Amino acid sequence: MTLAALSPILRPAFRTGPSARTDAQAEVVVPRIRSSKKRMRQTRARTLQNRTKRSQLRTAIKKVRSAAPGAEAQQAYTEAVTLLDRAGRKHLIHPNTAARHKSRLARAVKPKTA
Repeated sequence: MTLAALSPILRPAFRTGPSARTDAQAEVVVPRIRSSKKRMRQTRARTLQNRTKRSQLRTAIKKVRSAAPGAEAQQAYTEAVTLLDRAGRKHLIHPNTAARHKSRLARAVKPKTA
């Protein structure tokens, strides 16, 4: 017997090689330690929140790029800047990435509002 077969702690979470399973069949390692279980719950909740916020951010950026010239473009830009600032501040995206997006959106909106 191998060492991995003897010890449940050492078993791999996902198998590799010819006997590898698909993602749907992959083993899910459930932690036994209380703090690890809590960390898993926190990570799952945080991942869902981040996914929602990132989706809202992408939608706001698309609205700015597809906005009609005039007040609509300016309003969409203002909403996008708010979301970008918050995302950068909370490190959903890197702060420099948020600044870069804001700059490029400002250049895109400028001809529409002039």
